[in-house]
Amino acid sequence: MTNTTSLVSDFLSFLNASPTAFHAVDESKRRLRHAGYEQLSERDDWKLEAGKKYFFTRNYSTIVAFAIGKKYEAGNGFHIIGAHTDSPCLKLKPVSKVTKGGCLEVGVQTYGGGLWYTWFDRDLTVAGRVIVKEDKAGSVSYSHRLVRIEDPIMRIPTLAIHLDRNVNSEGFKPNTQTHLVPVLATAIKAELNKVPAEGGEDDGGKKCTEASSKSKHHPLLMEIVANALGCKPDEICEFELQVCDTQPSILGGAAKEFIFSGRLDNLCMSFCSLKALIDATSSGSDLEEESGVRMVALFDHEEVGSNSAQGAGSPVMIDAMSHITSCFSSDAKVLKKAIQKSLLVSADMAHALHPNFMDKHEENHQPKMHGGLVIKHNANQRYATNAVTSFVFREIAEKHNLPVQDFVVRNDMGCGSTIGPILASSVGIRTVDVGAPQLSMHSIREMCAADDVKHSYEHFKAFFQEFTHLDAKLTVDV
Repeated sequence: MTNTTSLVSDFLSFLNASPTAFHAVDESKRRLRHAGYEQLSERDDWKLEAGKKYFFTRNYSTIVAFAIGKKYEAGNGFHIIGAHTDSPCLKLKPVSKVTKGGCLEVGVQTYGGGLWYTWFDRDLTVAGRVIVKEDKAGSVSYSHRLVRIEDPIMRIPTLAIHLDRNVNSEGFKPNTQTHLVPVLATAIKAELNKVPAEGGEDDGGKKCTEASSKSKHHPLLMEIVANALGCKPDEICEFELQVCDTQPSILGGAAKEFIFSGRLDNLCMSFCSLKALIDATSSGSDLEEESGVRMVALFDHEEVGSNSAQGAGSPVMIDAMSHITSCFSSDAKVLKKAIQKSLLVSADMAHALHPNFMDKHEENHQPKMHGGLVIKHNANQRYATNAVTSFVFREIAEKHNLPVQDFVVRNDMGCGSTIGPILASSVGIRTVDVGAPQLSMHSIREMCAADDVKHSYEHFKAFFQEFTHLDAKLTVDV
């Protein structure tokens, strides 16, 4: 049995290393390399071998890892767990420089459907990726670098109740354009700590455009980012930065049973699926009898619809399956057969029953924390689960004595969705939608049960180990 304490500690390390989708991919990449996975590039021709393990990234915000069974033949199935690396957040605008009321502020865009009021009065910072110009012996190149500012450098203060007397009776309804603007510094302090003037002499093309650092963003912010990267502000050509909470992910509750953290949706499922794949392929014998391909795909942009070059709505999944199949056969028809032998587990966090809002759950479908993975159902295909795929996932749970729950939304409420229906319809792959139960979804600070991390990991690992044999016993389209 899995040691819950060490698993949760590992999960907390993963969370604290992953303030953005870029960092989540970077941490995943580090773990895969440590486990003996070989990195591939989509720009190159692939030469794959049965019994070997590989991964590739796209945009450095999506990552796909897979292990090929030693008995694999072209046309055999793929056993896939799909999750996503992104979470609702505030992203810096292309021109983030805002000055109001004697304060330097940072203009941000809302990304996804966040509970934005939870971002007020938090100790915030920035993290993301930066394109840096480098000059080595007269040769100019551009590097892709990740950055994270550890110190709390900004805050979004609420308005005092003395100036908003009805806030408790009428509700806090912030305007995301005018109120959701982080304060970086006061103008007078920024002036006293002014960084050296930018621009001036011709640098022979060594600097990026001055507008990137001088006109678009506060020099104070650029100096902080540059110091973290070990470069000069004028060497920063472009960036994608987002606002992050500085409070670390922790184990909490009076009985130390909860995980308090941001981004549980969906880094919890990303971690559990990735660790399950790594541990299900760690020894030399794990792939000896495997005739299929075990895969994890962690996508970006789920929170905004998945319609991007690296989202689940892109060809990433089918491209990976096609690349792998074509390495073992030149017959294009075998991919179609492989898809029909495959199963996707769409893993995205689920809504646990809230003790203070119990009427928000359907009476007979009330997933609880510690209760194991939740199988999600929706007759209108907001989830891709059907009787066949639900059976497969439930049967694996029963064999391994793992708890499992069911969720369907109330008829008088709208239903969210996942990457499940997107991939089921675009690839044509059988799909089951599942997720660990959590509270405070899309808050800056969410919570789930430590036990459910263990249940999820063990269920996913069992899926990789069991699916080939179970599917061979299941007959549907005959």
